[in-house]
Amino acid sequence: MQSFNCQQFTSLEQCPQELLNSYQVAIVESVNFDQKTFDKIEHLLQPIEWIFISDGSPNAFLDKAILQGAGQLFRHPVALTELLASVSELQQQLCPSQPQAQPPSQSQLDQFGSLVGSSTVMRELYKTLRRLATTDQNVFIQAESGTGKELAAQTLHAASTRAKQPFIAVNCAALSRELVESELFGHVKGAFTGATQSHQGLFSQAHNGTLFLDEITEMPLEHQAKLLRVLETGDYRPVGSNQLHRADVRIIAASNRDLEQAITQGQLREDLFFRLNQFPLSLPPLREREADIAGLAQHFLAYRNQQQQQQKRFSQAALEHIQQFPWPGNVRQLKHCVERAYLLAEQHIMVEHLLLNEDTALANGDKALAGMPLQQLEKAAIEATLEMNQGNRSKTAEQLGVSVKTLYNKLERYQHEETQSAATETKRPLAK
Repeated sequence: MQSFNCQQFTSLEQCPQELLNSYQVAIVESVNFDQKTFDKIEHLLQPIEWIFISDGSPNAFLDKAILQGAGQLFRHPVALTELLASVSELQQQLCPSQPQAQPPSQSQLDQFGSLVGSSTVMRELYKTLRRLATTDQNVFIQAESGTGKELAAQTLHAASTRAKQPFIAVNCAALSRELVESELFGHVKGAFTGATQSHQGLFSQAHNGTLFLDEITEMPLEHQAKLLRVLETGDYRPVGSNQLHRADVRIIAASNRDLEQAITQGQLREDLFFRLNQFPLSLPPLREREADIAGLAQHFLAYRNQQQQQQKRFSQAALEHIQQFPWPGNVRQLKHCVERAYLLAEQHIMVEHLLLNEDTALANGDKALAGMPLQQLEKAAIEATLEMNQGNRSKTAEQLGVSVKTLYNKLERYQHEETQSAATETKRPLAK
């Protein structure tokens, strides 16, 4: 049985402002909800999760509060069990705003789907995703590299009515220019030279589910036009086939570029943008999530400790350095930093382990990297180059001397390995 600390007042007017400021959830009977009441709580509409109970009478001030994202509205009569269920659903968003000291094998940040964080901006993102999950609109995510665009797409899919159907993710930059149409819509045997068997395209694989198109601005314009046609008509035809197939797919597109600039520079069709941008969604960069930074580092360390059956810890100086660092590569850069530091540290992760960039690692390779498996060396080099290029995969592939598709395949393999490892570890709770 869940329990909550509660205080009761006969009206909002009787509740002291300083006490109201400390609440996480407020349940309000809206009989006398007027301009004076609205003015008192307006600045708290976002920080506090509000639950209003109304008799159904029109109330412009209550409507205004709801439109500003105040929370849920119940009509009389309402059962206590319904109220408790609503508060329970909000529990995962209720947490201290500052990361606190924790054991090395515990993670204390809130999590919603695949996203981790307890800051105000992340709680707002969770609320937005919950609302989006009740619709079937296409979504366009615009965010910096490393902020978790695919994780947000996965979370939205998992919370939607399509959750039991496939979630298919593709990086458009990794698609072969000559085979984009085949990759998207499939082909029949003999459709072109080398088509020795039929191929099921991404739209078919994602049928009834969600198709995530990352780096959509990297897709050639002629193929953007074909994608637009499918979104407009709802039908597609595999390459070499005369048979139309129905496209029952929710599209989530994403880009780390300035979208207006991409349209102006001819990298994104404006009509496709409007078709995809039924609901625009932005993700906060890590510099806007100060309350999450140290906690995220502890979170990544906790899972690495669990996987390796270790008890490594951050020094206080290392945590302070992590908190103050600007993290231009966002969460991805922080995660890679923690993983590299974990490999280099024996027991306590010190500041010098965090500062070990690619050049320093190469200069001190005989000490820091000696004995490290080649696969880990390759992964570290790829991640360091990605960070240096702020997530630009095309530039990273060029500098590493590999194709974008090869780079994408390696990153996808790393992500799959991490996902499998995390899935294995979550079968048992983190050590208390």
